Amino acid sequence: MPPTTLAEWLDYQQSIHALGVDLGLNRVRAVWQRMGAPAIAQRVITVGGTNGKGSTVAFLEAMLAAAGQRVGCYTSPHLIRYNERVRICGVDADDDMLIDSFERIDRARGDITLTYFEFGTLAALDQFARADLDMAVLEVGLGGRLDAVNIIDANATIITTVDLDHVEWLGPDRDSIGQEKAGIARRDRPAIVGEPEPPKGLLEALAEQGAQVERAGHDFYVEHAGPRWRWHHRDGSVLHLPAPELSAPVQYANAAAAIAALHALQVVDPTELERIAALGMHAPRAPARLQPLGGDPALTVDVGHNPQAARALAEWLDAQPGGRVHAVYGALSDKDVGGVMAALGSRVAHWHLASLDQDTPRGLTAEVLAGVLHQVLPRAHFDTHADVRRALAAARAAARHGERILAFGSFFVAAAVLNEAA
Repeated sequence: MPPTTLAEWLDYQQSIHALGVDLGLNRVRAVWQRMGAPAIAQRVITVGGTNGKGSTVAFLEAMLAAAGQRVGCYTSPHLIRYNERVRICGVDADDDMLIDSFERIDRARGDITLTYFEFGTLAALDQFARADLDMAVLEVGLGGRLDAVNIIDANATIITTVDLDHVEWLGPDRDSIGQEKAGIARRDRPAIVGEPEPPKGLLEALAEQGAQVERAGHDFYVEHAGPRWRWHHRDGSVLHLPAPELSAPVQYANAAAAIAALHALQVVDPTELERIAALGMHAPRAPARLQPLGGDPALTVDVGHNPQAARALAEWLDAQPGGRVHAVYGALSDKDVGGVMAALGSRVAHWHLASLDQDTPRGLTAEVLAGVLHQVLPRAHFDTHADVRRALAAARAAARHGERILAFGSFFVAAAVLNEAA
């Protein structure tokens, strides 16, 4: 029986290709060409990087919506529902829309096998091509050069940050990873680099491709001015802006990179850019990016899962009022767990370690996490739990008035916490 529901389609997609990840563009490009390879929007921005992609997409979406543009966003992975991955004018694609796209993809592919992610990417492109969009914003899933998103020639690209993650696919150091991420850029088109000290490999690869590079800290920069901030560009442009509603100091860099892309593409009247950017600071949709869930002790959830993200969490914690921090933490087997723990260090008073092995084959048990914690932070206090729900309950029972609970480490952790808080 052919699949009929969204759940059946997603199960089907995971059964037809031998590998969960199969980097390369030949198969997915061939299927897209069989589907006619229509334009997906008047303009396209592709967002890659190790961390900050989802927040940067959210800033772009909010600013473009404030400018009155029809915008489609493709992001991954999802938190609660698969439909979150494809969003048109602020609304998630419904089941029927996705099923229609999956049916068209399946007919077009013939004997070509596609991964789960490639099916999803093609579905997003198919939906966007039918939506009369002014702008499509595409988040890279893994790396850049060989990611399925890269079959689309973007008008501008953003590379937020480059750090060690997915090293088995992208390379063992920042230079090699940066080279892979540079693959989303195109000759004579803007390539925004969102961090002031990117790896040499990224800059060399962008130069070889002939991209029009704009670097944070060089071509544009952020200046803090009390509760507000200013965005400066080398051409003399200055925007006076309110603080981003997304927490964490790193969000200024993400917002600045998003503004730089719109400035480079000139998709917004320059006289209106400050107003549009200011509105975009108030309306980004980026769940589980230091998302406060209220309560006392206060609960915050974040998808941070690698050392760079953990350093950003540490910086955020350092800026918060005093009070003990309880961490609800779970991780996948391909992550640098020790690096994450070391980045937070003594900021965490008690670790509530959660097993994720029931959520995904890649999930680590709490006992494995405890072994790493003992090596990295031998004096750390912790307990272990069979799942995130139990770890969160333990943290809530242990934390006192005025203390803080930070749940992080994986999209699986964030999804479980958001479900519990709903």
